[in-house]
Amino acid sequence: MNCAEANQKDMVEYLQSLGYQPKKIYNNDYWYLSPLRTEKEASFKINRSKNAWYDHGIGKGGRLVDFGTLYFNCSVADLLQRLSAFKNASSLSFHQQNSPCNFSQVSNVRAGEKKEPADGKIIVLETRSLGDKTLLDYLQKRRIPLLVANRFCREVDFLLYGKKHTVIGFQNNAGGFELRSENFKGSSSPKSSSFFDNGTDKLDVFEGFFNYLSYQVMFLQKIPPVTNFLVLNSLAFFEKEKERMESHQQIDLYLDNDAAGKKCTQLALGWSKKMVDQSHLYKEHKDLNAYLMEQQQSLKRLLVPLQKQRPRLGKRF
Repeated sequence: MNCAEANQKDMVEYLQSLGYQPKKIYNNDYWYLSPLRTEKEASFKINRSKNAWYDHGIGKGGRLVDFGTLYFNCSVADLLQRLSAFKNASSLSFHQQNSPCNFSQVSNVRAGEKKEPADGKIIVLETRSLGDKTLLDYLQKRRIPLLVANRFCREVDFLLYGKKHTVIGFQNNAGGFELRSENFKGSSSPKSSSFFDNGTDKLDVFEGFFNYLSYQVMFLQKIPPVTNFLVLNSLAFFEKEKERMESHQQIDLYLDNDAAGKKCTQLALGWSKKMVDQSHLYKEHKDLNAYLMEQQQSLKRLLVPLQKQRPRLGKRF
């Protein structure tokens, strides 16, 4: 798949596949709470007739490739690989549009609210213990042992656009799932945060569940501190969880080292002195999982020459 083919995909349906629904629809304009940052009022617009987006909060816009590289924080090549791998699994429709994005020209034709296909919603079919080899390989790539993943995640079959898919699922407090695989990132309704109450007045806050799993891995062979855990699953829930966070005596924040994560961290530090920014622990990395992956890779590089120096032992009988 090339950029031209990717940009023909219908952006409304693409956002729907990622778990985002419009908050309002005016003619051809679909308005969302921005998937790229935290906000209370919908200011992320998709003009469906142009099949293009614009985020008024950051002053950026473009086509699907522009959005995808920002959303996944990846290169164009990585995004095209994701889309190509998921092409046969998802029947996102193609939007035939050759004109460039131009938000100064808005159609005055009253189109009304366009109804989405009934099968455009993610339907969870079945959950079970993790066992699919492709998913286990993905966990290994993210440096999450099965021992840890099986404590908090399930293997989930879901239906989307009439096709069945199997991914890793992390359940939220409302009963929905965050859904991940090598080539898919989305969520089932209802979307919410995940809170783990261990009866303590200390709270650790994570943006996504892979960062939470990474924290668990780091304490796998140690005695972990007694603390409650909050996995936001989206920064859209950060301010909504303010009351829960402030009900604790100490709140450690493990948010991403990107613009959105830093913005929420600074916001929280202004709320209360009980908030503690722990992102300095992985300051050279995007998030806690990226730090874990690098640490384990460094250990692997260190062990390889040591193993080569070991004398070969004879067979034991």
